[in-house]
Amino acid sequence: MMIFTGPKLAFLSQSKTGSSAYQAALGAKADIVITNPTTLKHATIQRFDRFLKPMLAVGGVSDVETLGVIREPISWLGSWYRYRSRPFLDGHANSTKDVSFDQFVTDYMAEDRPSYANVGSQYRFLFAPNGKHSVDHVFRYENQEGLIDFLETRLDLALDLPRVNVSPVMSLELDPKIESKLRRKLSDDFDLWDRLDAGA
Repeated sequence: MMIFTGPKLAFLSQSKTGSSAYQAALGAKADIVITNPTTLKHATIQRFDRFLKPMLAVGGVSDVETLGVIREPISWLGSWYRYRSRPFLDGHANSTKDVSFDQFVTDYMAEDRPSYANVGSQYRFLFAPNGKHSVDHVFRYENQEGLIDFLETRLDLALDLPRVNVSPVMSLELDPKIESKLRRKLSDDFDLWDRLDAGA
């Protein structure tokens, strides 16, 4: 997570949406950069409002707006799957080395997810279930041009985005029946992603 006190903007760090690249490019410009613990680095909007916003207010910084990113849900799960297939996780409970993508997505939809498929929810990261907490500005991961333009305007800078933390390249196909079930399971995620104009 990065917080810019002058422009009053907090960039929430949703996993597998390019946040590491933006932190590499903008970290030196931010007033606050949270890299650890991961529960704060990847704090949801609900945690931000509950814990970090009051802290900022104590420091005289109020009315901070939030920025978040959502990735097309199947692509997002694919990125998690590919990331957890890397050799350094061999033998670890989080490894997807010997798991098919169909199985990974099926396990993600299960009530009791195995460790390797327990990767959270993009929608619940950005919007709390009670409706009391929501991110102010949401961009599609696929709309990098729009996101960069927003940041350059808001932060008054030119942004050079590096490629970091990139998952291995794989060809992933999802069984149509599993995809249909996933679309029902993650209807909020798909609906939000669909509503966001690619040029917004």
